[in-house]
Amino acid sequence: MPTAEPYRPSESLPTPSQELAASQVSALSGRSLVIGVLCVVITCVMVCYAELVVGQIQIGFLQLPPVVIGMLVLLRGVQALLGRFSKRWILRPQEMFTIYVMMLLAAMVSSRGLLQKLIPLLIVPNYFAKPENNWRGLFFSHIPKWLVPWNPEGAPQQFAAARFYDALLPGERIPWQAWVIPMFAWGVLVALMFTAYLCLAVILRRQWADNEKLTFPLVQLPLEMIRGGTTGAAGGKLGSGDFLKNRLTWLGFALPVLLFGFNGLHQWYPSVPDVQTDIDLNALFTTYPMNSMTFFHIYLSLAAVGFFFLLPADLLFSLWFFFLFTKVQEVGAGVMGYETEVMPMYGCKLFIGYQIIGCYLVIAGYLFWTARPHLKRVWQAATNRGNRGATEDSAELLSYRTAFWGLAVSVLLSAAWMTLIGMSYWLALFELCILLFVVALVMARSVCESGLLMTETSFRPIDIFRMVGDVRNLGGANMTGLAFLDGLWMRDQRGLILTGFLDSMKFADGVNVRRRSLLGVFGLALVVAMGVAGYLHISLPYKLGAVQMYSYVYTGNPVMAFNDAANVLNRSSARLPAYAIVHFAIGVAATVAMATLRARLLWFPFHPLGYALSGCWTMMVFWFPCLVAWLSKTTLLRYGGMRLYAQARPFFLGLVLGEFTMAIFWTLPSLFYRTPTPSFPWP
Repeated sequence: MPTAEPYRPSESLPTPSQELAASQVSALSGRSLVIGVLCVVITCVMVCYAELVVGQIQIGFLQLPPVVIGMLVLLRGVQALLGRFSKRWILRPQEMFTIYVMMLLAAMVSSRGLLQKLIPLLIVPNYFAKPENNWRGLFFSHIPKWLVPWNPEGAPQQFAAARFYDALLPGERIPWQAWVIPMFAWGVLVALMFTAYLCLAVILRRQWADNEKLTFPLVQLPLEMIRGGTTGAAGGKLGSGDFLKNRLTWLGFALPVLLFGFNGLHQWYPSVPDVQTDIDLNALFTTYPMNSMTFFHIYLSLAAVGFFFLLPADLLFSLWFFFLFTKVQEVGAGVMGYETEVMPMYGCKLFIGYQIIGCYLVIAGYLFWTARPHLKRVWQAATNRGNRGATEDSAELLSYRTAFWGLAVSVLLSAAWMTLIGMSYWLALFELCILLFVVALVMARSVCESGLLMTETSFRPIDIFRMVGDVRNLGGANMTGLAFLDGLWMRDQRGLILTGFLDSMKFADGVNVRRRSLLGVFGLALVVAMGVAGYLHISLPYKLGAVQMYSYVYTGNPVMAFNDAANVLNRSSARLPAYAIVHFAIGVAATVAMATLRARLLWFPFHPLGYALSGCWTMMVFWFPCLVAWLSKTTLLRYGGMRLYAQARPFFLGLVLGEFTMAIFWTLPSLFYRTPTPSFPWP
C-alpha cells in the first residue's frame, strides 16, 4: 500500500506574484535582440545627425522621443508587408516591446540623457579659456589629467579641443587615443549613476504602478501601437485592434501632417503658406509693468495636446494655471518695484525658483511618507527581517535586497568618484542625494502621473546649499567639480533615464513580459547605444566643427556651467538675498496646504505638481497645450461623459502619432541631403 508523501516545511505554495511571473514571456528572444540592436544603431545615427548637425528637429530628448514613435510606425509597416508573404515574419507583441525599449534607451543616451552633455563638457574648459575669463587660472589646476582629453598643465585651445570646435584640417586625424582614458573614467561614473537610477526605479515601481495606480500616460500610445491588432503567442488577442483602424485616429493624424507638411514645404518653397507654431507673447507686452515677465511664448504642439488629454482634469488645470500665476507674480513684482535676480542657469525669477524648491522638498517628503508601508517591506527584504515572502519581489526586475543595496552602494561610490576630481565627499553626497531623492523623484512623478514630455527643473542642488552656506567659500576644487556635475547631471534633466526604466516596466505588464528579463535588454541597449552614439558624438565635431553645429549643445549648457562656477570663484555672484528664504517658506507652506486640502476636499482643484513645475522650461513650452487639452477634455466630459471621452481618445492619440511621424519624415532627407527642415514646437 503506497504511503503519503512526507510534509516538507521548507516547501511553500507560490505567491501570486510568483504565479504571475511564471505565466509571463521573456523579453530575451534572439530575433527581437538582433532587430533591436539594428534599430538602436539607426536610432543613434538619426538622433545624432538630426539634433547635432541639422539642429532644427530635436527628436531624441523628450521622455517619449519622436524618433522612437517614428521607428515604431516604420516597423509596423514593414511587418505588415512581410506578413503578406509569411506569418513567420510577424513579430509578437513581446518582441516589438523589446525593440521599443531598446530604441527608447538609445534615444535618451544619444541625446540629453547623457552624451550630448558629457562630450562637449570635457572640451569646453580648454577651448573657451581666455585671458579675459581666466578659466586657466581658475580651473586647470583642479582638473586631473585622466578626466579630460587634453593636458590641464598645458595652454588653452590644445589640438584635441581646437579641432573639436574648428574641425580637422586636411590630413589630420581624430585624436582617439586622447579620449580613451577620460571616456573610461567617466564611464565608471555613468555606470554607477545608471545603476542607481535602475535600483530606484525597481523600488518605486510597485508603489506607483500597483498601489497608487498611476496612469503612466507616455506608455499608452506605444502600447496601443504594439498590441492593437496583433496576436499573442497563444493566438489570443492582446488588444482590440481598433486604434490603427479607427477613423478618428487618422483624422487626428492628418492634422499635424497637414500643418507640418506645409511648414516643411515652406522651407523648400517660400511661396507655400507657413503656420507659426511659436508665438512670442513677450513682443506684445513691451510696456511697464508687463515687460517684467520672463520667457512667455505659445507653442502650438498638437502632440502635446494629445498626450495631455489623457491626464486628470484637475492636474491639467493646475499645470497651466500655476504657470500663468508665475507671470502674475512677475508683473506684481514689477508693479512694486521688486527688482529680482534670475535663477542661476535657469529662466525663472529667483523668488519663484525658491518657492519651487520648497514645493519639491515637500512633494518628495510626501511621496516617501505615503510609501511607508511599501518602503518598510523593501527594508525588511534588504535586511532579511520579517517574512521575506511578503515582499513578493520575485516578479520585480531585481530583488528588493539587490535594489536597496545596489542603490546605496552606487550613491556612495559615485560620491567617492567625485572626491577623486577634488570635491568634498559630503558635498558630493549632498548633491547626489538631492538629485536622486528630490529632483529625479519629482521629475519621474511628473512623467508617470502628469505625462510630461520633458523633464526639467528650476534649480540645482547647490541652490539649496546656498540657503545655509556661502558657495563662494567652497574653493576652486569643489567649484570645478560642480561645474562638471552641473553640466552633466544637475541641470537640464531632459532625457532622464529613470523615467525610461519606470515606463518600460509598466509597459512590460501591458504585453505580458517578465520584468526580470528586462535587465539583459537594458544592458545590451545601453552598451550598444553608448558605443555607437559615443563614436558619433566625438567624430562629428572633428569632421564638421562644433561651431557649425547645434549651439546649445556646444556653446550653451557646458559654457553656462563653467561661467557660473567662474562667477562664484571671482566672487562676482552675491550672497543669496533674504527674500529667497522667505519665498522658500512660502513654497513649503503653500504645498503643505494644497496637499492637506486635496486629502480632505474632493472638489479642491489644485495639484501640487502643477506648482512644482510652474517655473520650469517644460511648462514654458507646454502651458498652452495643457490649456487646450483641459478645455477639450472638460467640454467633452461635461456634454458627453466618459463615453464621448473614450470615443475621442483615438483622435488625440492620432495627433501625437502624426506630429512625431512628420518629425521623422522631415529628418530623413535632411540626413542625406542637408535639406532645410521645419521647426517643431518642443525646443
